[in-house]
Amino acid sequence: MADNTISTSFVKQFEAEVHLEYQRMGSKLTDMVRRKNNVTGQSTTFQVVGKGEAQTKGRNSDVPILNLNHTAVECTLADYYAGEFIDKLDELKVEHDERQVAAQSISAAMGRKSDAILVTAMDAGGWSGASQQTASAGGVTQAKVEEIYEHMGNNDVADDGQRNLSVAPQGWTDLMGIAAFADRDYVVESELPFRGGAGSHKKWFSFNCFTFSGWTKNSAVRSSYAWHKSAFGFASGQEVSLDVTWQGLKAAHLCVGSLSQGGCIIDLTGGYELRATES
Repeated sequence: MADNTISTSFVKQFEAEVHLEYQRMGSKLTDMVRRKNNVTGQSTTFQVVGKGEAQTKGRNSDVPILNLNHTAVECTLADYYAGEFIDKLDELKVEHDERQVAAQSISAAMGRKSDAILVTAMDAGGWSGASQQTASAGGVTQAKVEEIYEHMGNNDVADDGQRNLSVAPQGWTDLMGIAAFADRDYVVESELPFRGGAGSHKKWFSFNCFTFSGWTKNSAVRSSYAWHKSAFGFASGQEVSLDVTWQGLKAAHLCVGSLSQGGCIIDLTGGYELRATES
């Protein structure tokens, strides 16, 4: 009788590799937003608390009550899958580790999907309205960043180290051409974008600036965003999970990665679309 059981050591090792690769090379955006993990059900809510104002109090009179507004923003989750077959004899025929290649492929696909969920929600939300977007003509300029900075300041978006601004790779090369961003005469040593092999990451105009290749491009216009971490919600009902089954007819293990996640804009004033024309 054929033995259709799966090697326990194979499964455990493959699962460990997938999770490691997902953490190492997976999502680039999910740590930059407000997260809620272990969500049960198809949706969850993020709470939004309104602003209050302190007032004076007369002697022996009641303390003024803020009566803050509380609203809830719903975030819907969706399920996604990515699978790969690993043939029983593949590792005898190739010089590379076929299991490791499959783990990397599944992890990368899952990571890209996590980021794509956030990008889709940002594109569909109020941040891409005419009142909260820069002009599309030209590349990424200092004037556009200043426009976003003024929007954040005028709307009391907290300047607490959690403001993010991300651009596509061509947008980063635009920034590197701005003296105030990259020139040693304008920037202290610790804030240079290329110091210590930091690569495409830098603090500028109160923003954590970094590159991300997954922003939407329509024709020649690229849409990327600036946002405060608390202004966008990312919900996860299931982080990357792996199922490995033996497929006798294919003489291979079928390895399927899955996740259940969703994203939503929580605070409309906490983000801004940066539009730029790319060549």
